[in-house]
Amino acid sequence: MKRADRSARRRLIEGLGATALGGVALANPLSVFASSEPRPPTPRQSLGPFYPVDWDGDADNDLVVVRGEAARALGQVAHVRGTVVDRHGRPLAGSIIEIWQCDAKGVYRHPRDRIGQRDPGFQGRGAVRAAADGGWAFRTIRPVPYPGRTPHIHFSVRAPDGGELVTQLYVAGEPGNAGDFLLNSIRDPRARERLIARFDPADRIETGALLAQFDIVVG
Repeated sequence: MKRADRSARRRLIEGLGATALGGVALANPLSVFASSEPRPPTPRQSLGPFYPVDWDGDADNDLVVVRGEAARALGQVAHVRGTVVDRHGRPLAGSIIEIWQCDAKGVYRHPRDRIGQRDPGFQGRGAVRAAADGGWAFRTIRPVPYPGRTPHIHFSVRAPDGGELVTQLYVAGEPGNAGDFLLNSIRDPRARERLIARFDPADRIETGALLAQFDIVVG
């Protein structure tokens, strides 16, 4: 990552509030209790070729609305929420959670992807700081297929204690899951299931939107 890119990313992180949930309240706030029984960690996945190089400008946790753009993102709105904890269930408050994904046209916000076709109303990447209970939330779109890949959202987590995790979230019931090389590189089906979430109707939160719960264990 170039020095200018690191600087922009640092400014973004420093600008995130203590909870930085961007006004999006958790549907069911979780009280996370520490457990002596270690939890299985969230499986790791590759960073991929399109990790964002530009964190300047609007890079908050609402990817559907871009400051300065008249139109909001194409695609179906999805609220993706969860907690980030360690293997004993202790909340990792203050962790920085980043996501990035392709837009509804299947194009990433990245200079090496198909320039000129991107949806300008989709933010493409976002970041948030986990709250005291480890809770975090994003407003984005339901992921769509990318050439050669089943629908997915990339995640990067950096905990205050220095722990890091890069992974991906997949959509339950997607036909492409069965043939996705990266998802199926996880041989243990129970571990694989920890990266798959249901995207259920959530009209109570926002008309026509979906809600997915994705709890992350760093360890």
